[in-house]
Amino acid sequence: MQSKNSDQSATNPAKKSSKEQQDQTPAPISKRYDYLQHEAEIYSLWEKNNCFNPDTGEPTTDKSFSIIMPPPNANDPLHIGHAMFVSVEDALIRYHRMLGDDTVWIPGTDHAGIETQFVFEKKLRKKGQSRFNFDRETLFQKIWDYVQENSDTAVNQIKKLGASADWSRFKFTLDKDIVDSVIETFKKLDHEGLLYRENRLVNYCTKCGTGFSNLEVNHQEQKTQLFYIKYGPLTIATTRPETKFADIALAVNPDDERYQEYIGKTIKVQGVFQTYQLPVIADEFVDPEFGTGVVKITPYHDFNDFEFWQKHQKEIPLQPAKAIDYEGRLTEICGKYQGLKAHIARPQVVEDLDKKGLLVKTDDNYQNKISVCYRCGQPIEPLPLPQFYIKVKSLVEPVIDALDNGQLKVHGAGHKKILRHWLEILEDWNISRQIVWGIRMPVWYNTDETPNLQINYINSHGDKLSGKLNELLKDDSLENIKNGLQSLSAPIEADYVISTEDPGEGFIQETDTFDTWFSSSQWPVVTLKNNQPGDFDRFYPTQVMETAYDILMFWVMRMLMMGKFVTGKLPFEQIYLHGLIRDDKGAKMSKSKGNVINPLEITEKYGTDALRMALLIRSSAGLDKSIGHPDFKAARNLSNKIWNATRFIIMNLSEESLKEPGEKPKDVEFEQKLEQITTEITRQMNKMKIGLTAETLYNEFWHWFCDECIELNKQDQLSTKKIIKGLTTFLKLFHPFMPFITEKLWQVLAEKKLVKERLLITSSWPQN
Repeated sequence: MQSKNSDQSATNPAKKSSKEQQDQTPAPISKRYDYLQHEAEIYSLWEKNNCFNPDTGEPTTDKSFSIIMPPPNANDPLHIGHAMFVSVEDALIRYHRMLGDDTVWIPGTDHAGIETQFVFEKKLRKKGQSRFNFDRETLFQKIWDYVQENSDTAVNQIKKLGASADWSRFKFTLDKDIVDSVIETFKKLDHEGLLYRENRLVNYCTKCGTGFSNLEVNHQEQKTQLFYIKYGPLTIATTRPETKFADIALAVNPDDERYQEYIGKTIKVQGVFQTYQLPVIADEFVDPEFGTGVVKITPYHDFNDFEFWQKHQKEIPLQPAKAIDYEGRLTEICGKYQGLKAHIARPQVVEDLDKKGLLVKTDDNYQNKISVCYRCGQPIEPLPLPQFYIKVKSLVEPVIDALDNGQLKVHGAGHKKILRHWLEILEDWNISRQIVWGIRMPVWYNTDETPNLQINYINSHGDKLSGKLNELLKDDSLENIKNGLQSLSAPIEADYVISTEDPGEGFIQETDTFDTWFSSSQWPVVTLKNNQPGDFDRFYPTQVMETAYDILMFWVMRMLMMGKFVTGKLPFEQIYLHGLIRDDKGAKMSKSKGNVINPLEITEKYGTDALRMALLIRSSAGLDKSIGHPDFKAARNLSNKIWNATRFIIMNLSEESLKEPGEKPKDVEFEQKLEQITTEITRQMNKMKIGLTAETLYNEFWHWFCDECIELNKQDQLSTKKIIKGLTTFLKLFHPFMPFITEKLWQVLAEKKLVKERLLITSSWPQN
């Protein structure tokens, strides 16, 4: 976006008068654009005139245009990605508002479940505390208070970016009406047979203390040790010898000639403590090329092993057991290693195996891929846990149909295929989370019928107690246990009642919360259903869901599923996916690299309009964008160009020039070109080619309007009326991208009665 004239003013306003004359005449517009002063003034002007509310004024078309803002974390500062979504969405909103559509942009913030609790727990650790120091209700209230203290952080920063969202319709994901709607969806899923509870392996983070769905697990390559261990006459290879205490079988490939004599037989295995027997079972899931071609089966610590056990249960006399608990420590079945963290126990187990002559060899350079928690980076531990699941097959089918028949459009290179792929392979959705901060599941257990509930609670003396409920009730009352409850775990066979109210005496509520993605998957529905009267019928389905492509499968896909399920209609007609913002060298931004760009620092240095324009110009849906200070400087130069061009035109106006009869030689050509530009900009915006629109605007304004048309006006080849029309047209075209400077200049023109519409934000889009 650089120009050879970037750092020079558009024209020299002194050409037609002397410096002395200028000094004697008060300037109608200051020499420079003071964005730090004007941006706050302009935003206040918009809010004072209620410009963001669609209930103010009447639309001039019969169309509605609505966007539901992706809710940022309520108490987190914005990053450059947030600035991108604000810039894209606000450009679309301002454009459709000017078109005369019934336009609304509904803002909100997210409680951000595990992320917020994770941050709060770090604060507790600085005080020498942890989440285990508090009962569930107390911890929830502490996090609530923390979020409320900082709840304006995201909102105020979004306003600084110029977001013309209707703040009177603002929603928070833990608003009571939102919570009630989410629970109603849960009940609807249960009523229609799409909800079930099952004891399966889950991706469990022992640090965060919760399970996750497969989509929320990151995978990373690492170099680790591969241990070759004797199992009777066979040798297995494993990276996790500490789980061997929970082995229930050995498996080989049915076509592996090395082990044909062992298939279907039971072999004697010498362990660390004792000798035991394991069946050898053939299954094609075993890769003969890995290790020795023999694998140990540990169902409660490996997803493949769990699936193997479910398939071969009749051939295996042993039942699965946990070698590692939910705190990442070895269990009682591991003998002397009980209580040790898994990574600490591993070398001790290996040493003892070696002493017994059971360690054959160790490969210290084995490369494998491990699963880690997306939030804290801790290795994920596959563990069995009763959880609530949603059957997804019937939910994804109508979304796939909508993609195939063109009812749903995806803007972003290749992402339609990606979305379809994920819809086709999606597994049933685990929506249970073992955290406090979120919407508590409306599930209740009858303590008389399920006395073996596993309970963790703090008694009235402040002691933390754990055990089976029937044992704890010998020394305390159910009411006291409920008051101090931290967590509970119900056996898979436990009956439950789904209810928003306490079903009665003897019931205790599930302590798990909903997966944050479950509540946010209903965001377009619940924000409109729980807002101004008539909003749902007026604005649903919304027209565009705009967000970063990296949460396509986490959030967008799930909104499509749940919106269709709850309402019978897809929640939006189009998906616009912006790319990730990278530094000027193309590297991903990270604090460790020191290349993170703070959007508010950019607005302080270059202005908000410069930030927005730099982000948008030449951006493409679905593609990453590299950006750095030269881009922001170039966009600031564009702001200066717009300001100085307007200043020159205003300072050289005269009543005579506005009343000149007849046409100048270039007037007709100018009108035709201006019409072409307006048509092209409108076409590009309608096709959501936002980056191309910004680039077209930049080029036409700088190189045609400023470099050519203003010069023609100086030479008396183009009438002043036309140059004023060109200026006002460009201010309108630029407004969705650079709202502050364009509105400020519009106010100057309004004061001089050069425009009829009082506010640019609510003015009409240029018509041909």
